[in-house]
Amino acid sequence: METKTHTSVLLNEAVDVLDIKAGDVVVDGTLGGAGHFEVILNKLDASGTLVGIDADNEAIERAQEAAKGYTPTIHLVENNFRNLEAILDELHIEKASKILLDLGWSSFHLSRGRGFSFRADEPLLMTYGTPTEGRTAADMVNNASEEALADLFFSLGEERFSRGIAKAIVRMREESPITTTTRLVEAVMEGTPGWYQHRRIHPATKVFQALRIAVNDELGALRDVLEASLRRLEKGGRISVITFHSIEDRVVKEFFRDAMQRGEGIVLTKKPLVPSSEEVAQNPRARSAKLRVFEVGTHAPLKASFTRNVHTYA
Repeated sequence: METKTHTSVLLNEAVDVLDIKAGDVVVDGTLGGAGHFEVILNKLDASGTLVGIDADNEAIERAQEAAKGYTPTIHLVENNFRNLEAILDELHIEKASKILLDLGWSSFHLSRGRGFSFRADEPLLMTYGTPTEGRTAADMVNNASEEALADLFFSLGEERFSRGIAKAIVRMREESPITTTTRLVEAVMEGTPGWYQHRRIHPATKVFQALRIAVNDELGALRDVLEASLRRLEKGGRISVITFHSIEDRVVKEFFRDAMQRGEGIVLTKKPLVPSSEEVAQNPRARSAKLRVFEVGTHAPLKASFTRNVHTYA
């Protein structure tokens, strides 16, 4: 297994806001590099339970390594967090005390050879788990209509040159299928003006983001896990969610707002918590992170202040 190079964003803040007690049942729905997972472990004793979920089997392996020597009951589940209720049912867990979701994709994915990076020549997959037939980035790029591709890049990537890029993709795939990241980047370059290609942000960034979100149905999965979380959190239970772009953040913000208006709990973050300038300096990918927190079953404002395959272990 690879050496750990991933740095979890808002490492302590996202856990601190949960106010974890030693005997809590906690769900880390996005293991990734196991950074938050290990911080949570340090807050639980032998009476506590920690459920770690990730669709990537290598994330499960990282969590297994991090869990060595700890006393809580630990369940590591290779699955999509959208299936939270089924996972808890299988583990015979009725209610969770706290849930954490870090929606940033792990730096480890860049080295998986699945097409997440536009800086390497890799197969155009973009899947977190095992690729499913018909659901890779190459499938979408080569089969979707020009209009559908343009809408995808605009809606999920907020790409201003979505139509030009879609037109370039359709032209290139008529010559031969686009099956690698390098070919997709070539299409992006062809479909964008020269000045757009000499900015700080790589011109393919938003196209790759849009495809990754679509391939993995990330927004659908996010809505599913948020709904499931409210059903499976005990009264007074909390969920903290870290997002990394405006589309995800809007989904979480509106979901929490609507749940509060229905009387299901209260948003504990009137404004999202963001990384400190020191953290951003040390880890530039943290600059877009936002942390929002919701408490279930609370109907009055709280005075809360925040600082900045199943593997079971008894």
